[in-house]
Parts: sequence; C-alpha cells; structure tokens
Amino acid sequence: MTDHYDALETRDPAAREADLFARMPDGLRKAMAAPAYAQRLKGTDPAEVTSRAALARLPVLRKSELPALHKAAPPFGGFVAGPLGSFGRLYSSPGPIFEPEPAHADPWRGARALFAAGFRGGDVVLNTFSYHLTPGGFIFDTSARALGCAVIPSGPGNTEAQFELIEAYRPRGYSGTPDFLKILLDAAADAGRDVSSIRRALVSGAAFPKSLQDEIKARGIEAYQAFGTADLGMVAFETPAREGMVVNEDLILEIVRPGTGDPVAPGDVGEIVVTSLDPDHPWIRLALGDLTSALPGLSPCGRTNMRIKGWMGRADQTTKVKGMFVRPEQIGEIGKRHPALDRLRLVVTREGEADVMTLKAACASPSEALRGELSATLRAVTKLGGNVELVALGSLPNDGKVISDER
Repeated sequence: MTDHYDALETRDPAAREADLFARMPDGLRKAMAAPAYAQRLKGTDPAEVTSRAALARLPVLRKSELPALHKAAPPFGGFVAGPLGSFGRLYSSPGPIFEPEPAHADPWRGARALFAAGFRGGDVVLNTFSYHLTPGGFIFDTSARALGCAVIPSGPGNTEAQFELIEAYRPRGYSGTPDFLKILLDAAADAGRDVSSIRRALVSGAAFPKSLQDEIKARGIEAYQAFGTADLGMVAFETPAREGMVVNEDLILEIVRPGTGDPVAPGDVGEIVVTSLDPDHPWIRLALGDLTSALPGLSPCGRTNMRIKGWMGRADQTTKVKGMFVRPEQIGEIGKRHPALDRLRLVVTREGEADVMTLKAACASPSEALRGELSATLRAVTKLGGNVELVALGSLPNDGKVISDER
C-alpha cells in the first residue's frame, strides 16, 4: 500500500513554493475578472505578485464580511466571474454565505485527506454530514468518489436507519463529526447492532478532544481530523504521523496577526489566511477567522508541505466597551503606529460597575514617554480612554489573542 496520494505531496518544499507563485499571476488575473476583486485589487499588477512578501501586501478579504457583501451584490458579492450555470452545485451556509461548487473533479480537494486517513479506492464510506443546502455532505461525498470510494449518503441522525445501512453495505469508512460517531457507536452497543465494519474515520466540524480520540481508538476505529471550510473545502488534514495537520496542495496558507494582514513570526499563533488558485473560483487572501500556528520542520509521514497545529480558537475577538465596539483591527493599527513594540493585548475588565480597558504592550525599552504616546494612540484609534501597561518581551502568551474580555 503506497503511503502518499501522489508525488506532489513529497516534492521539495522550494519546488512547491516556486510552482505556486509561478501560477499566482494567472490566478490573480482570473480573480480580477470578477468586479469585486477588480475593485479590491485595483492598482495591482499580477505579474509582480510572485512571492509571499508580495502576496502579503494585498488586502485580506475577511470571511466575516461575506454575508453583507453577498447581500449587497447577490449571490457572490461580485467575487465570482463565471456564470452560475458553469458550476456544479450552488449552496448556502449560515450568514447567509452563498457558495458555488466548481464543476471539475474533486472540487473541494478532499481526496488527499481521505487517503491520508487510510481510505482507499473500492472502500465503502458512510457519510453522515448534512446534504441539505450546505456543502458539508457534498464536500466529503465528492472527495470520496474522487478517490474511487462508494458513498452511502446517510446524513446525520436517525440511528436506526443508519444501522440498517451499515449492516447491509458494511462500510469500512466513516465521515462526519466526531460527536455523531460516538452517538452511533453508543447507540449500536445499546441496541446490539453490528457496526464493526467501520475501521477508518475522517472527522471534522467539531472538537475532537484526546479523551474522545482514545475512546474511538479503543473501539477499533482509526480516526483522523481534517480542517476545512464551506468556501475552500479541505484546507489541512491529519496524517499517520499524528503531528499537526499538513496543508493541502494547491493552497497558499498564511498566518497573520489578528486584525491585520501581516504575517506573524514563525511559531506565533495567528489568523489563518488562505489563497486558492482554483481556476473556476479563486480566493485571494481569504481570512477565515480561525487561529493556528505553524509547526517547524517536515512531517515524519514524508509529506513536505507546511504543517499547522490545527484549530486553536477564533480570531474575531470584537467586544463592546462603554457601548462602543473595539475590534482586533484597531489593535493592529496601534501596532503599526508603534512598530518597535512586540505583542499587544487589550484586556477589558469591570471596576466599580464601569468598563475598564488596559493595553498591555511588550517592549524592549519601556519609558513614561512611550506609555504616554501609546495612551494617546489608544484613544485616537478606539475613541476610548484606557490604561497602558508596558511589559517585558515574551511575557504575553503566544495564543493569538489581541483582545481579552475578562468581565
């Protein structure tokens, strides 16, 4: 049994990077054929965007912006150039956010994730993600069929019907949330039903803590995690190495300081930003609102792409102080005005039934002059007064938080 989906997964990292950025100018041109990208990237010469540094100078498109953009210019906010009829399926996710499915094979690029989890052509897969309106069910369905698997489109719920399908078709694989897999296994044990054919699982869409991982494994199922979104499909996935998640091929993943588009230092926690060069539906610097950090080195499984720790929380830490919203973007702006600072964190508390905010700033050379300058900048940017505390380098946690609401 081969260990890798294809040779792309094990190529030299420099060769992968060169290939991606050789394709970037054409990808940008295709994106800019859509009116919203043309406006957002106005003045950009695609031929000059051939490195990560050049890419990082382009604006990010925040996923949190999409509902309003889609409502203003339905259905896709002007970010899709092709006619609706050129896509395979059309979906809607909560927001609402409208998503088109490219018509080419494996449109959600998930076959690699299933392969890494041990699925192989000829397997039967029980797919319990929902097939109703949202793309979740079809992301895993089309990925499994691209790998050559037969799919039972069961969707979630109705365990009695699930047992009948499992006992009839004897699926080797399961795809769905880890929570529903436990429900299914528990219900089968209580009812005396045979679900022992399931030996592999690719789970997503919910937390998969160590305790549940151990329980699933004890029941004879090797379960792997995948990180994906309804916009991009599979972004990263776990491999037999069990050391973080490997970023999918054909994607450029950046980790930026929340509220900005600026890449973090290696190993720091930040927000995931993804660029996809899919010819039917490119995404340019889509900020997902999820936090992660990069792992150093290469995976022991032999795959050579960038690795991330997995999902580490949400980057959207917007909060309301004294009736006014304070956003991560504003803390990012303070950092830009004071580039000598390291990490920043705005801590919001309550004192005497009043909101109080304190900006903690890590710096090498604290001074009263710097404290005064930061206090003025904090007020200018947020329109609110607050305390400033200068702290030592390395004293603020590396967890991606720039606003901590402790009320």
